[in-house]
Amino acid sequence: MFQFPNINPIALDLGVIKISWYAISYIVGILSSWYLLLKIIKIKNIKISNKIISDLISNCMIGIILGGRLGYVIFYNPEYYFNNLIEIFKIWNGGMSFHGGFIGVILAIIHSSKTQKIPIVIFSDLISIVSPIGLFFGRIANFINGELYGRVTNHHFGIIFPNGGNFPRHPSQLYEAFFEGFVLFCIMIFFMNKSHFFEKKGFLTSSFIFLYGIFRFFIEYFREPDEHIGLIYFNFSMGQVLSLPMIVCGLYFIIFFYNKKINC
Repeated sequence: MFQFPNINPIALDLGVIKISWYAISYIVGILSSWYLLLKIIKIKNIKISNKIISDLISNCMIGIILGGRLGYVIFYNPEYYFNNLIEIFKIWNGGMSFHGGFIGVILAIIHSSKTQKIPIVIFSDLISIVSPIGLFFGRIANFINGELYGRVTNHHFGIIFPNGGNFPRHPSQLYEAFFEGFVLFCIMIFFMNKSHFFEKKGFLTSSFIFLYGIFRFFIEYFREPDEHIGLIYFNFSMGQVLSLPMIVCGLYFIIFFYNKKINC
């Protein structure tokens, strides 16, 4: 059993301006993804300009913020926010949903695709490769903040979180950082380097959707459900319910795009 490390969620305090680890995680994740995308299009000789990639990243940033916030409002606490509409805009108080951000990114990719006249699957495949980077840093920030902790456990690696009572809990944020971030990133890089996977446009996108859904669904068994929601259908958490469509759709499109002939 471990005691939660005493980490100040504010990384830099300049008096008037306070920069949190959560904000830094967003910045590092986005900049790292941006840098890697520029490297990928160069290595793979993809005929897309750096400006188009920059515009794509900018649109995805907006999609993550708006989609993530609205997703949390709609999926996790609609009654509270509909009765306190002004609170929806107070993002600094916390409350972001991956699944909402995921929908926001999809819409951002569709918008970028129509604007730049580039097939959606090309953009989505590129974003799928680098998305685990942001997920990794985001979950590390969750751990630093002592939020989204796991369920009570007797295992020796349990951690007593400041807001989690006196019992040791699973550090589920670190589980997610490892599987949804590091492991998923390694798999996506492996697929990218295999020409028979990379050339089947849409396969990488489908793989990301399926694998994230699988990882998230099973890690949710170690994560404490939201107190105001608890377990819902079939004793699944809200995260599991939202991940099931990703698993089903991801698997379907993996088969679809893998069996699709490559356009020469």
